[in-house]
Amino acid sequence: MKNILNGLINHETLESEEAKQILVNISNQMYNQSQIASFLTVFMIRSITLEELKGFRNALLELCVPINLNDFNAIDLCGTGGDGKNTFNISTLASFVTAGAGVHVAKHGNYGVSSSCGSSNVMEFLGIKFSSDEDFLKRAMDKAGICILHAPLFHPAMKHVAPIRRELGVKTFFNILGPMVNPSFPKNQMVGVFNLELLRLYGYLYQNTDKNYSIVHALDGYDEISLTGKTKVISNESELLFSPEDLGLSQIKQDAIYGGNTVEEAAKIFMDVIHGKGTEAQNNVVCANAGLAIATVKQISHKQGFELAKESLLSGKAKQSLEILIELSR
Repeated sequence: MKNILNGLINHETLESEEAKQILVNISNQMYNQSQIASFLTVFMIRSITLEELKGFRNALLELCVPINLNDFNAIDLCGTGGDGKNTFNISTLASFVTAGAGVHVAKHGNYGVSSSCGSSNVMEFLGIKFSSDEDFLKRAMDKAGICILHAPLFHPAMKHVAPIRRELGVKTFFNILGPMVNPSFPKNQMVGVFNLELLRLYGYLYQNTDKNYSIVHALDGYDEISLTGKTKVISNESELLFSPEDLGLSQIKQDAIYGGNTVEEAAKIFMDVIHGKGTEAQNNVVCANAGLAIATVKQISHKQGFELAKESLLSGKAKQSLEILIELSR
């Protein structure tokens, strides 16, 4: 590791195979915690390259505990996090709205590292059981239309990196990797990223897969469609600039989608929205994201997807998905 760190300090970059091997070595506990922390720090100071990202992704997919959900043609809605915006759990809510609209969701998530409340924090608080049991996950897909893939259960190789990430408390390249390493290898994906450079990297990597994808970045810094301004969207077919007006919506203020400071506050917002008691801004931002996910799978327009998402939320179908999942967890 000393040679690797010296090279990186001298502005060298890693080849894909080299990057992959380092992550495999980390999983085999070949480096100490200080070395791992130093390694992570390099990628906070400079941008990650396409080759490095590819190598890290390949390592985690090779080391993960795979789960076979191929029968469900599922989508994962997942942001990289790390945008520092502290929104409420938009992509997690959008996942239940998508499930309520009849599109299966394999939701990959984790506890918050750089935010106060990650997807897994709120799911756990609401009583959802994390499991890596394939039968349970398939039952959840069948009955609720959604299953939760809590990252630590499927990436045991990374367990001794978790405390280092927690102690650092800032985004690392593992945030960037999260959406890319769903252990069910879903054929469909909607990913939010925290800057334009990463949007481009994701676009390059995803165009060389067989995935059906939409990658989004709001130009004012959000890793999701925020409706606070324009959003860049890259998909299999196109690259476009999305405006709230495209869905017949008005632009909203940033404080309208703020997420609170505690898990309790985040869970309250989550339950208000899913019970149809969210504000118009909260409902619209959830449905704009769910709408794009639905459109990605069904190959329809974002506007059509948005209408299906609104129907799922306001009719109570999204809430029903959540309730069934909580019931299955008992």
